[in-house]
Amino acid sequence: MDYKETSDWLRGRIEKGGLALPKVAIVLGSGLGKLADSIEDALTIPYGEIPHFMTSTAIGHKGNLIIGTLGGQPVLAMQGRFHYYEGYTMQQVTFPVRVFSKLGIKTLLVSNAAGAVNPDYRVGDLMVITDHINFMPNPLIGPNMEEFGPRFPDMTETYSPRLRALADTIASKMGINLRHGVYVAGTGPTYETPAEYRMYRTVGGDACGMSTVPEVIVARHCGMEIFGMSVITNQSNDLKDGVVNDENDVVVQADRAADRMTALFTQLITLNA
Repeated sequence: MDYKETSDWLRGRIEKGGLALPKVAIVLGSGLGKLADSIEDALTIPYGEIPHFMTSTAIGHKGNLIIGTLGGQPVLAMQGRFHYYEGYTMQQVTFPVRVFSKLGIKTLLVSNAAGAVNPDYRVGDLMVITDHINFMPNPLIGPNMEEFGPRFPDMTETYSPRLRALADTIASKMGINLRHGVYVAGTGPTYETPAEYRMYRTVGGDACGMSTVPEVIVARHCGMEIFGMSVITNQSNDLKDGVVNDENDVVVQADRAADRMTALFTQLITLNA
């Protein structure tokens, strides 16, 4: 896959638009594209125009790359991501992250809509991701791309303790309550069975979803500093009879929480400059 051709094309568009090259990239999950509306002086590029980019087919994913300013800092945002369940390979799912690395991105902020595994969580909660458990194929399987990183990248502090602490400080000042927990990634596209929810809880998961971890692994391989957040949009169906997961409701719930997440991400980018 031609990461350089795509990054060179994007660099040309950014420079032609008179914008500064960003050091921060944001990946926005289901129903969370609202944050992109806060980006100022925005250059919006549909994925279909970008060489070698895929098309986002998931509900709640608009499929635009937006470059501009957020919190006074140059940023790049994916308004929708690519998923393994869409039929893409892991190399295609994570293609944008390696392109961002070629562009000079140093910090990656990722977000997702997630189902609560922890019984204390409620719909609308924001969870800072402290760690993850991966039930997807690892995107680094295959020949190592030495130009990006080592064969065996360390995953001990994948989600930056520094950025997590900064987010806690910001949230406290803004009166935003944050959860902290472990994100479990599965392939989807089926929602979890009650037995699977019980398994995820048993092995230490707090929330689960069908994304994020592939991008995070590749970003870690590329040496980026990573901050992750889940918006809790539904609850596990093993704790209460009659709970049915619905994709449209997931997007609705994510949209309701998007303002708080936008405010927090904006301040995080501002103070991390």
